Amino acid sequence: MQMPFVGLGLHVLIALYFAVHAVRSGQNTYWLFILFSFPLLGSVVYFFAIYLPDSRLQQGARKAVASAAKALNPGKELREAEAAYEYTPTAQNQMRFAAALLEAGRVEEAAEKYEACLSGPFASDNEVRLLAARANFECEKFVRASELLELIRKADPEFRGEQVSLLLARVFAQSGQQTEAKAEFESALAKFGSFDVKAEYLVWALISNERELAAQLQIEIQRTTERWNRQTKELHKPMLRRLDAAYEHARQGG
Repeated sequence: MQMPFVGLGLHVLIALYFAVHAVRSGQNTYWLFILFSFPLLGSVVYFFAIYLPDSRLQQGARKAVASAAKALNPGKELREAEAAYEYTPTAQNQMRFAAALLEAGRVEEAAEKYEACLSGPFASDNEVRLLAARANFECEKFVRASELLELIRKADPEFRGEQVSLLLARVFAQSGQQTEAKAEFESALAKFGSFDVKAEYLVWALISNERELAAQLQIEIQRTTERWNRQTKELHKPMLRRLDAAYEHARQGG
């Protein structure tokens, strides 16, 4: 007679787990209503619609495949994107070309292309704004990057919350607004608490000579990375390299 109650409790716990994930990953609030109104069905739908595509395993697999493709044929996507845009200069092909330029490190050109995209049918597209902000950050146009990130937050505060927060914190840091940068990192740490947030915050702390904060974050990151296998370390290699550079900066006294 007690089994139905046990099952019901399990459904609620699963729904609660996904609700926490929804809040941390900045999903729309209607997911909370779905999860708690229909714990079993809502959890199943959320798992396949949001959780599985957003999982680290899925992301890792996609990154590994993309990295292998780039290694086998470097520059292929940029060549194809440029050819497609020159042959048919649609807004979609312009977007693809801009993304390929950004990934190829041609950030000035990427920023120009994204600005053109933002004057067309994608003018209010938050995904384009985020990519444009990243391009502007990479070519040190920090004021424009900040404007775009603030536009995203104004239009949809829940859109890619972690990415927007981290990029905005880095924009503040590079602009010399260290108080604002620290506040943004703290907010991201409280909301998301991911490895990426801790690592970016640690880079800032090391460069800013925040020794006590850096020591605390270093312990937390070491606890995470010591459980990683080789594949996971490979996927996070760019961030780990930035951490090594920040450590070296701190050892040399800034």
